[in-house]
Amino acid sequence: MIIPGNGIRWKQIFLNKRLSFEFLLSFIIQIIALLVLADFLKFVEQREGVVLNDPVLSLFSPLDLTWIIFGLIYGCLILALISFTKSPVTLTFAFQTYSILIFIRMAAMYAAPFNPPSGMIPLQDPFVEFFGTGMLLTKDLFFSGHTALLFLFFLIEKSKLLKFIFLISAVTTGICLLLQHVHYTLDVIAAPFFSYTVFRLVLKAKQIFSR
Repeated sequence: MIIPGNGIRWKQIFLNKRLSFEFLLSFIIQIIALLVLADFLKFVEQREGVVLNDPVLSLFSPLDLTWIIFGLIYGCLILALISFTKSPVTLTFAFQTYSILIFIRMAAMYAAPFNPPSGMIPLQDPFVEFFGTGMLLTKDLFFSGHTALLFLFFLIEKSKLLKFIFLISAVTTGICLLLQHVHYTLDVIAAPFFSYTVFRLVLKAKQIFSR
């Protein structure tokens, strides 16, 4: 699926008022979305929820796969930034889709208050704790943000090699999150569907407005 205007380069963006405004606005909204998410996660962490009976998680004891998960997430994030920044239109599209995904995820978490799975080994992310919430998160559950983000990279990327890397990383991360009991099976399975829905909606809007 080709993003309209994918071939436009940075020099052309700054010569086009509409595209430059769209890029700047998308970047600002992305920052706002991340800041709002950080405050929202503090609220979620202090709220009581329900513990789901997950037959898949009951099949095995949790394993600590923290560094494998972080290696995949941050490795893919670096690859995505390097790839997406080659095209300002692609980067703008990534900002737009991820911002919407964040707001939808907040709505989903608000509507589905869950407590963490039994035996959960917390996923300690020093970057998120230091720059974002300042606390260890255990209740940001439905749906899996890590899985959704990596699957979104897969959808946006046009290089076949990177698409393969992002897809395998999304699947592996989802499995690792379950093995560590960080998420319920529902959280991980639902994540790609949310990513795909947001991707299609933003792509459709871009196709309409680029005519």
